Amino acid sequence: MKIAFFSAKTYDKDFFNRHNQPYGFELQFWETHLGPHIVNAIDEDTDVVCAFVNDRLTAEVIAVLASKKVKVIAMRCAGFNNVDLEAAKTHNIRVCRVPAYSPEAVAEHAIAMLLTLNRKTHKAYNRVREQNFSLNGLLGFNLHGKTIGVIGTGKIGKAFCKIMLGFGCVVVAHDPFEDKELIIMGVRYLPLKALFSTSDVVSLHCPLTTENKYLINKDTVATMKPGVTIINTSRGQLLHTDDVITALKSGYVTYLGIDVYEQEEKLFFKDLSGSIIEDDKIQRLMSFPNVLVTGHQAFFTEDALSQIATITLNSINELVNGLEVSDPSVILA
Repeated sequence: MKIAFFSAKTYDKDFFNRHNQPYGFELQFWETHLGPHIVNAIDEDTDVVCAFVNDRLTAEVIAVLASKKVKVIAMRCAGFNNVDLEAAKTHNIRVCRVPAYSPEAVAEHAIAMLLTLNRKTHKAYNRVREQNFSLNGLLGFNLHGKTIGVIGTGKIGKAFCKIMLGFGCVVVAHDPFEDKELIIMGVRYLPLKALFSTSDVVSLHCPLTTENKYLINKDTVATMKPGVTIINTSRGQLLHTDDVITALKSGYVTYLGIDVYEQEEKLFFKDLSGSIIEDDKIQRLMSFPNVLVTGHQAFFTEDALSQIATITLNSINELVNGLEVSDPSVILA
């Protein structure tokens, strides 16, 4: 059986080859993202397409996959907003994902961004290397006792809540499905407006849907506490970039940490150090001293990559061979 991987990096090859030994699948790796520009180049004997966050599984692309007899689309990530599920169902192509791969990896990265922005360890590191031991401009604040607003308490959001409780924070949350364990631990669920108005830090851990696109915009920012910190390790389009830039310029938003960006497919996972980046919005964001941008790095741990490869290959094996699916949450269509 042949699997074609798109948006494949060296680490994808390493981890999937390592965990493929029990299955013996034929693995083909493409560095380019999957979209209309490349889908016709897929070999006719390809059984499975394995895609990532910035691949474009539109109805047009899925129709071509169906014509080539592709049986499964395997998303090696939790998000699936870039897949036309209705088109996949129409063409009888099964779709699976990795709903939970080391949720602690993403939660810990969100906290790393929060601590870096607050305590300015990135600036201190560069100063000391230049023998500058001055503390001017490095003033931070205690997280202990601060109110942390968590939007989305799935596995990643839940892991984030637990860590913040360990810091001695007051944790409030918003999610359509309240987690009883978190409530017992002291997390208080609130409507969004109440969460925004009471939180010193707002951290996003929800999937992107049509309903919550640009959840963070000029109107919702206006309901937040002045001086709020916003962290987004979920999906770029949860945050309206222009509106947040305006809030940063006015000082209403004190810190912003983003590991995702609404136009990231043109930037992230690439070495552009020798290029001129034409995206004025990301350039503007990176010009702020109180903004931290990382390139969709939150998932990037040894543990998470091993789990992604293991879960993806197991799901493919079950779907292609008609076996009973061990975890129904991985199946999207």
